[in-house]
Amino acid sequence: MEYRNLGRTGVKVSQLCLGTMMFGRRTTETDAIPMIEHALDAGINFIDTADAYSAGESERIVGAALASGGRRARTIVATKAFFPRDADDPNAFGLSRRHLIDACEASLKRLGTDWIDLYQLHRPQADVPIDETLRALDDLIRAGKVRYVGTSMFAAWKIVESLWAAKELGLNRFVCEQPTYHLLDRTAEREVLPAAQTFGLGVIPWGPLCGGLLSGKYRRGDFSAAGRWQGGKDNFDRAVTPAAVDALEALVELADEKGCPLSQLALAWNAAQPGVTAPIIGPRTMEQLVDNLACVSLRLDAAELARIDAVVPPMSSAMRYYDAARGTDPRPNLGRW
Repeated sequence: MEYRNLGRTGVKVSQLCLGTMMFGRRTTETDAIPMIEHALDAGINFIDTADAYSAGESERIVGAALASGGRRARTIVATKAFFPRDADDPNAFGLSRRHLIDACEASLKRLGTDWIDLYQLHRPQADVPIDETLRALDDLIRAGKVRYVGTSMFAAWKIVESLWAAKELGLNRFVCEQPTYHLLDRTAEREVLPAAQTFGLGVIPWGPLCGGLLSGKYRRGDFSAAGRWQGGKDNFDRAVTPAAVDALEALVELADEKGCPLSQLALAWNAAQPGVTAPIIGPRTMEQLVDNLACVSLRLDAAELARIDAVVPPMSSAMRYYDAARGTDPRPNLGRW
């Protein structure tokens, strides 16, 4: 396992981050805890969760898994806040000081810890001034409850605005961004990745397997396999495009020639991209976790990377996944995802 600096910080994180969105939902605690333990044994020291995952159950499971054996002290725990915790309370949502401080306290309790290593904004919110958000996060850092802060799905201009505001106000700055980024949609390469590289932010892409579409179990004319893309549409009604099917076919061919599953090819490609710190894997089962972890030994040469670029050119997309997930100005109804 390789370890990389998280942005401009001195913190070293593993080249893969264990995402826990499935934990407490489709993956029970009984199954999830051995998966976390296996990931830690394999060298992963970076775990990502969120208060929105399984209504907080994911955070609780992560906390339970790290509670013994000194695991918490050796693990970089990242969580996120933004989405509503109470559908009837208009203040239990978003990036206000009130919500972020309340959400952080609740996450600390569920995680069973005194501090959060990386506290991230799950989405941006246009109607809350960035200085209010930054001041709240800075107070959490100064109180010792949070060590670093980051963003998720922030546009490049929003990243730059936040860095400018932090500098002007003498506040702690964001250290990383979490965009959706994978082989079928390279939109993040247009502005977000260059901005992150320019200003020294780490990049921890979510959905590097496009919600399982890049797992290798879906083929042209056959989307019958169980999973998020069964039938050719995911749970957000995003449809597989003809261009995506063409890309999948070419990528499967390359993976077959290399003697590896498409999932490992997609993850190895993601981790090798300039500016990327650690793709977030989101396994539902131990089998998927073992498969994903195997990508760390996979290397793509210049010819293979060029071949991939020919299939889905840099900065292009075979399907509009990034835009659909971006949520640059979520209204309350979108906040109920």
